[in-house]
Amino acid sequence: MKPDDIPAPALALLRRGTVLPAHPLALTADRRLDRIRQRALTRYFMDAGAGGVAVGVHTTQFAIREAGLYAPVLELAAQTVQDWADGPRLLIAGVTGPTAQAVAEARTARGLGYHAVLLNLARLKGATEAEILRHCRAVADEMPVVGFALLPEVGGFHLSYGFWHAFAGIENVVAIKMAPFNRYRTIDIIRAVADAGAADRVTLYTGNDDHIVLDLLQPFVVRNADGTAERRLRIRGGLLGHWSVWVRRAAELLDRIHALPDGADLPEDLLALDSIVTDCNGAIYDAHHDLAGCIPGCLEVLRRQGLLEGTWCLDPAETMSPGQMAEIDRVHRQYPEMNDDAFVRANLERWLAEDGKQRPLVI
Repeated sequence: MKPDDIPAPALALLRRGTVLPAHPLALTADRRLDRIRQRALTRYFMDAGAGGVAVGVHTTQFAIREAGLYAPVLELAAQTVQDWADGPRLLIAGVTGPTAQAVAEARTARGLGYHAVLLNLARLKGATEAEILRHCRAVADEMPVVGFALLPEVGGFHLSYGFWHAFAGIENVVAIKMAPFNRYRTIDIIRAVADAGAADRVTLYTGNDDHIVLDLLQPFVVRNADGTAERRLRIRGGLLGHWSVWVRRAAELLDRIHALPDGADLPEDLLALDSIVTDCNGAIYDAHHDLAGCIPGCLEVLRRQGLLEGTWCLDPAETMSPGQMAEIDRVHRQYPEMNDDAFVRANLERWLAEDGKQRPLVI
């Protein structure tokens, strides 16, 4: 499956840039899949303006594999998007593990109608970059690939400019999610894509939760070796766990950024949103405890809105950190314009209902 095999409307959406929530996992109190609320989350994302979903990724909990939930969760999301969305949407599947596992997961995703895979390399920590590139090419032989630069705090590791230059040269790479939480590393990746001549084929997405707004606003300058010519690259969208909550506001934010002409003066209030969004993310994603409570933090926001019944994770030890609840209370109180509680409240019954599509969406 090559980029040309992705339906043209979905590929155009990917390249224009869109909101791609990293899909959480809805569980019952006995830690079984809550299919009704899992489906409701997907419906919420579609109606809130997301351009698709990423499923089977970190926010979905990697333990779905050991629990036998990988294919069922991917299938439920794909079916819900097909039944619910009113236009083209992207389906991105997270794949992980050693090469045999990652290839098998890519085949599962392809069979379920997914368009591309987000390639998590955490299990290859300690391998050489040449070995990691062989792994990437093996997965790219199965499906279009979204690369993933993952920060060490959640299991990732840093890769060199040379790695990303070679990675960008793989024909079936369609995007890179940059989440090193490090400006130097982010610029390395952008330079590598430009220098590989891949900027028109490899779309840049942010995963830098500490700089979401500025990533999307900033033009990145890449000059040639002698400094006589330059290109300006843009990060077009986000594939974010942070965008699994308050999604209506995320979609409005990206729409506003996309509407700005190149070279336009940037409104001060839009620039100021960078610190506001980062502060909200710091609470929800538990930055003060090295992101230990990031998944239950997202689940807590969705629980408060009624989309979930609890913050249960497959691992009973995965819970919110001390003080994290108070931090979420704080940002909710201080930045009421960032939540989409009213939108969720107006549509929640519809998303939870078996016949929800037959009821009008409330904007």
